[in-house]
Amino acid sequence: MTAAYFTTDDGNWFRPTELARGPWDPRACHAGPPTGLVVRALERLVPHQRLARLTIDLIRPIPLAGFRVQAEVTRPGRSVTTAGAEILDDEFVFARASSQFLRQSEPVRFETASFDLPLFANSVPGPFPIGLGHTGFPSSVEVRYDPSGSQGAGGPTVIWMRTVPLLAGEEPSGFQRLCPLADSGNGISYNEYLDRVSFVNPDLTILVHRPPVGEWVGARMVSHWQPDGTGLADSELFDTTGPVGRAVQGMLLTRLPGG
Repeated sequence: MTAAYFTTDDGNWFRPTELARGPWDPRACHAGPPTGLVVRALERLVPHQRLARLTIDLIRPIPLAGFRVQAEVTRPGRSVTTAGAEILDDEFVFARASSQFLRQSEPVRFETASFDLPLFANSVPGPFPIGLGHTGFPSSVEVRYDPSGSQGAGGPTVIWMRTVPLLAGEEPSGFQRLCPLADSGNGISYNEYLDRVSFVNPDLTILVHRPPVGEWVGARMVSHWQPDGTGLADSELFDTTGPVGRAVQGMLLTRLPGG
């Protein structure tokens, strides 16, 4: 069976595999793959428009024990539709998302801004910046770095990532494919390492002006940390042909004992 982040018997209850395990709690998921499942549910709910924006509030750790995803349209419209979703089980809501879908018109030629696209051909393979010491999210990704930035040592970083699918045998959409990368900005562009500072993101917002194409997606990432224990990870998203959007994460910073 092809490696994937989740399995399901009924399409309702999702069981994370070890590849979904995150860095903060061995019993909890990295938030990127579950966010991809939220996008999957929302895109199936509103198939006639394109998902342009997703904001997910991460209320509590998403358990490796499993969960459901439920979604509903909150405001239908011919041009703009909004929808919400939750990750939950019978006891807790673990995450709550809001989204915006936009209608697509016939192609029109517009002038567009220039973009300094890193060349995938110039990238070099490297490790995921945070190792877990056991099977987890880093085991699910292939990583390449642009030589112009940090290559897995934190700080401003230009990275390419290819991941396993959400579900075996199912091709993820472009937006779904972005989610694991988008939720990794705080862990890739960190300013001090995990053994000294906890840099948890309580939310994630992804805005996409066009869906990415191809298996490899990339980001130009930087984290801004403030003395009051808050921060922001900012990720400019692209594929091998050009820019696709942006992801931002708020951060809660905690100095660890001895750090």
